[in-house]
Amino acid sequence: MKKYHWKTVAALTALILIFAVCLSAVIYRAGACLPLMDDAAMLSGKLSFVNGFVSDTAKATADEKPTEAPEKRPLAETPTSPSETAEKPQDTSHTGDLLPVKEIQVNNGNMSYENITIRNTASYDLDVESLLSSAMPFSLDDDHSVQVLVYHTHTCERYLTEDTGFYDEDYYPRSTDGDLGVVAVGEKLVETLKARGIGAVHDTTLHDYPSYEGSYARSWDTICAYREKYPDIKVTIDLHRDAMTNDEGVKYKPTFEYDGKKASQIMIMAGCDTEGGFDFWDENLIFAMQLHKRCEDLYPGMTRPLNFGDYTYNMNFNNGSLLIEVGTDANTVEESCRSGAYLGEALADLLKP
Repeated sequence: MKKYHWKTVAALTALILIFAVCLSAVIYRAGACLPLMDDAAMLSGKLSFVNGFVSDTAKATADEKPTEAPEKRPLAETPTSPSETAEKPQDTSHTGDLLPVKEIQVNNGNMSYENITIRNTASYDLDVESLLSSAMPFSLDDDHSVQVLVYHTHTCERYLTEDTGFYDEDYYPRSTDGDLGVVAVGEKLVETLKARGIGAVHDTTLHDYPSYEGSYARSWDTICAYREKYPDIKVTIDLHRDAMTNDEGVKYKPTFEYDGKKASQIMIMAGCDTEGGFDFWDENLIFAMQLHKRCEDLYPGMTRPLNFGDYTYNMNFNNGSLLIEVGTDANTVEESCRSGAYLGEALADLLKP
């Protein structure tokens, strides 16, 4: 009996050792693959800023769970057919407690020049005066061809519908209904550009639904497809909204007033790359800085500090690519659409040949 027990124990021990070796190999292989992951997918998480500083208390939750990637959709230029926006599982009635929305104006960066502020977290010193006086890195042709693309990596980002000073505790700030979120702002931006004689197209492809993970990789495919369809595209604007929520559940909405009307503050983001692969980031920065200044000249208080940091997102597409945040999930659609129109005027004023 003792001899049989010894053999059993030895066999079990051998099986455990084999399992451990196999598990170690799997872990090693997974670790070895991590550096090969697409940077765009790694950057699909949202940054949140409260009064110009990064906050880790305002992260999306349910929509960040990995799900199967959606089937490749055709380019969804507006107007989008009703069948493409029929899925609205997020649009449910709100029955939770009311929590406060606090109105703020964000203007405290770590650099300033004349009437603008900058938040520089990158490893480069900025000569703002030189950037503002530099020649634009591109110019538009005066032929009404499509040269501006507005798209949304996080297409489902939405806003509040009313300015009550409160939001429902179970408010879900995402929706496939474009009229409730950044898609409506993008439409206002493109409408304004077209009215100013600039050829522009608006993409409404749902890059973040049903899967949030990998949104940037999918939107990269979209803008590449648009370049094939419209080879004259020189400007790509990835339009988002931000989110600011503190530990007590207070949501912040950055606003300003122009001509007696309230609108959402915007934040222009410009990235750089210290590891190569984004060689023209300084040209993007010239564009970003001059658009930032033009917005503030035309609509005082419109901009939060220009955010310059060590990131790429999809701004390495060309030297006219920017990411712009319009308001937060606590701003209203009306406030943000108003800013979309202001942004269109400032962009046209800067680019109109």
